[in-house]
Amino acid sequence: MGVLAIVIALLLEQWHPVADRKTWIAMLTQAANSLEAAFNAGEVRHGTIAWLVAVLPVVLGATALHYLLWWMHPLLALAFHVAVLYLTLGFRQSSHYFTGIQNAIRAGEMERAQELLGAWRGEPSGHRSREEVVRLTIEEALAHAHRHVFGVLFWYVVVPGPGGAILYRLAVFLERRWGLLGTFGQAAQRVRRALEWPAVRMTAAAFAVVGDFEDAIYCWRTQARAWPDPQLGIVLAAGAGALGVRLGMPLGEIAGPAARPDLGVGENAEPQFLDSTVGLLWRALVLWIFVLVVVSALRIF
Repeated sequence: MGVLAIVIALLLEQWHPVADRKTWIAMLTQAANSLEAAFNAGEVRHGTIAWLVAVLPVVLGATALHYLLWWMHPLLALAFHVAVLYLTLGFRQSSHYFTGIQNAIRAGEMERAQELLGAWRGEPSGHRSREEVVRLTIEEALAHAHRHVFGVLFWYVVVPGPGGAILYRLAVFLERRWGLLGTFGQAAQRVRRALEWPAVRMTAAAFAVVGDFEDAIYCWRTQARAWPDPQLGIVLAAGAGALGVRLGMPLGEIAGPAARPDLGVGENAEPQFLDSTVGLLWRALVLWIFVLVVVSALRIF
């Protein structure tokens, strides 16, 4: 059922992406702010309690509902799985930014590409060179694919029922909301790191298998640790190696160059690598689905 639910949810999102994610984010933000106001007394245990209150009822409730619907009829459980994956997966969530940047660069409209990149990253990008725009666009696409697709799928498969997908998405959201709140946010940071540890390695392995395997593994082993977020560095380094493109590297800022470690080997980021990135992500997704089909078939026999 899991594979079928994933395929249906991905097809639904391709046909009709979730139109109003802002409403869901606003609801989650309000709930997170309320819990932070109620529990934040400046200690780690308060953040731990708040995280458990925020996440456990939702995950356990989804798991219980899964078993109830399965008992009533497997098709009801399947529909529930599809609904959860449809809301938690985000393959198309930011694709309009990527596609818009890609089309703008093809048309020679660099100002438009810079504007879209700035909106995607939430920072001014009018001073970016074409190579920097391409490089940062690829980095955002790789990171987004992990956080909104491959990480979700990994925990959906690992945890029984649809609870794993909800667990991962809530953990990512709460780490972003509470991670900078000192000791209160430490629990959210630790849980996020724990969930990411296996997930980023599975994403990186998929990039290596469907891309340049040797370069992906080399960059993963030698470059990922130097990235400010080493776990995200695994995804970016493996993706850069698989594509044969150089990512990371210093950025030209108005106040002067901003130092960043090198990722990847091979050529500088040129527009053709945007097409290669799309191909890499789709091949990695097909690989995941193929592996799940094989595992499901082995379980039957």
